[in-house]
Amino acid sequence: MRWRRLGAAAVAVGVVLLVAPGVSDAAAEEGIGYTTPAQGYIAKPGNTDWVGSYIWRGKHVWCVQYALLAPDSDVEYSDGDELRTKAGADLPDDVASYISYLLLRYSTTTSADESAALAHLLHSWTAAPQPGLELDPDVATYLTVAYDEQFHYDGLPPTAQQAVNTLRQDAIANRGPWTVTATEPEDSQTIGTPGAWRIDVTKADDSPVRGAPLTVEVVGGELENGGTTGEFTTPTDGTALEVQVTPTEEEVSLVVKLDSPADRPVVHVPDQGQGAAMQRIVTTGGEKKLTAQAETVARTAPAEVRTVKTDSETGRPIGGVALRFTAGDGVSPAIGQDDRPLVGADDKPVVIQTADDGSITVPEVRTPQEVCVVEVAAPRGYEEDFDPNAPPKVCTTAQPGQKVDLALRNKPNKPIVPLKIPAGVDGSGVVATGASTTRTDAGALIGYGGGVLVAGVLLGAWVRRRATART
Repeated sequence: MRWRRLGAAAVAVGVVLLVAPGVSDAAAEEGIGYTTPAQGYIAKPGNTDWVGSYIWRGKHVWCVQYALLAPDSDVEYSDGDELRTKAGADLPDDVASYISYLLLRYSTTTSADESAALAHLLHSWTAAPQPGLELDPDVATYLTVAYDEQFHYDGLPPTAQQAVNTLRQDAIANRGPWTVTATEPEDSQTIGTPGAWRIDVTKADDSPVRGAPLTVEVVGGELENGGTTGEFTTPTDGTALEVQVTPTEEEVSLVVKLDSPADRPVVHVPDQGQGAAMQRIVTTGGEKKLTAQAETVARTAPAEVRTVKTDSETGRPIGGVALRFTAGDGVSPAIGQDDRPLVGADDKPVVIQTADDGSITVPEVRTPQEVCVVEVAAPRGYEEDFDPNAPPKVCTTAQPGQKVDLALRNKPNKPIVPLKIPAGVDGSGVVATGASTTRTDAGALIGYGGGVLVAGVLLGAWVRRRATART
């Protein structure tokens, strides 16, 4: 994690900038920290103490047996038992958790103030006055001297004193054990659309851990950086960490990994031959690896299907037409984005009436999926071309994210020729219109012609008689 990754830089910066002068040829190499006035005890060598880290084989380490010899890189160290006091007593659980947290959080520091504060707190907790350890300089030897917390605190510069106070409060606030959980988004996820995954890192009292580095790995999706792995830090305002993940496959999973404070820190013990009088050391405290996982199923992007009903001859929209939206077989229901069938109150494929513009729109259609729009009944004026056994239908395959436009056309009925009968002597007045087609029989035409002929003969005879009478 990020706290761990600073280690190499810490070694380089600390040795170059802050290594104590005049000790490069010594077996013990001081790292980052401060020289302070010496605390007295019998046969105390020198008149100063070192409060800070030491370099052991290129690593920054901190001592936990005050006044014993500093670690020598020529001496082998091995993982030992859990950390105890200088007198060999078990550490209280809360103190052990404080130390584990501080080693996890600050063991890669490049700050002389933080390094000295960490060393000071370690000695304060592991070598405090207790049975077997005392402060009297005329009685105590290097084996039995206790760490004089106030004396050394007063010997630190003000910035280091402030760091002591800060680290102590940080340890109390953020000590382990920690718990990590990962939670998938509440809403259904769509391939190609990012969603927020929640990560919570909490302490024993369920309060959030602030500023904790962690790693996120995604399978079946991408992080905002375009990759499948990313480094994150929990927010310092106490809110949950939200990570945006864009699904690229139907099955998406997210794994969180982080280092948390060990329940009890582990020490490194020197070889009991060469290093019998050397201090035990700590580095990371034996952090605990935590993981959490969440998964979900992502769907393809839904489609929107729009259908327009028009007159096949004029192109005008036809409103008020009942259309049924079905699956590709034209009978069973289509499926919505929520995987539920698109049905009406009768549990049959949904029926929608066209609007004034002749259209219906069905959103949130599951994809890919073949769908059909089937006419339920012919609109008025279009009955002749409607076959209830094979009603007009149009089908398509709805693809992810697609807006589909379909068309259904109705052929209008054949026009009826109107029959108009004058209802006045002079042809004016009311006109009666018959809704039928006029057809004249051939025999009638013959009869009609004969009648006209007879009337003509009679009319001619009448005219001649009138003319003779006048003569």
